[in-house]
Amino acid sequence: MSIARYQIVQLASGVNSVRSLAEMETFHPVIGPVAEAEALYVKQLNLIERVRQQAGEFVVWDVGLGAAANALTILRATRRIPCSIRLVSFDHTVEPLIFALHHKTELGYLDGYEERCLELIGRQQATFKDENQMVEWELRLGDFPTLLDQPLAQAWPKPNAILFDPFSPARNPVMWKQPLFTTLFSLLDPAKPCALPTYSRSTMLRVTLLLAGFFVGAGHPTGEKEETTIAANTLNLITEPLDHRWLRRVRNSTSAEPLWEPVYRQAPLSPATWQRLQNHPQFK
Repeated sequence: MSIARYQIVQLASGVNSVRSLAEMETFHPVIGPVAEAEALYVKQLNLIERVRQQAGEFVVWDVGLGAAANALTILRATRRIPCSIRLVSFDHTVEPLIFALHHKTELGYLDGYEERCLELIGRQQATFKDENQMVEWELRLGDFPTLLDQPLAQAWPKPNAILFDPFSPARNPVMWKQPLFTTLFSLLDPAKPCALPTYSRSTMLRVTLLLAGFFVGAGHPTGEKEETTIAANTLNLITEPLDHRWLRRVRNSTSAEPLWEPVYRQAPLSPATWQRLQNHPQFK
């Protein structure tokens, strides 16, 4: 493994984060790893209340483990609640997490979880009790789109929440393809409310999620982003659903057609996509 492909950078907020030199992208830019995870996932998902009300285990899919900031923020936020958390992290490499452990003092958010992270890296799972919380943390290493398409994906624990945090569409278009989200949606339990927040607010992404079957709304701001995106398999989990005004604007957008192939490009809606959008239950 080569952790030389990463570096510690100080953000405008004064907080440190990790930067991928290969992708030329910084994890959790602007406000930092913990602040972004708290705004995007903990608060927006109403996580503490949902976990408290959950009968049985609360399942989180962590798509893009990276340096584990999202995962650890979720665990730290719920540790005092009597609960059972099942965290399933996905990534193609553990290099960013190994790098983060080497720089735990600069990053800060790994404090108290170092041994758990080492166990996850070594065994691809870690089971532990933390205050009132029981945790089962699994790591599924590999190409996420390929993992989704395998028959074994049908047996994965059905999520209550999905933290969707890959690199940007320009750098990693395969993770933002429309067929990926259609497959992801098909793996959800229709009887189990599940929300998927992500940092992007792009029209292309929102159209992609709608075509996959999700309900979609405007998400909480994070740092310099005035808006993000939240999707769910039930409208009840979305406080600001996209409406007909948004739909009218989309028709005139020059960057709204989903990515059907793993190549980044921008294009207006095709007639077929426009027709499907109008027929979505959210706009009926």
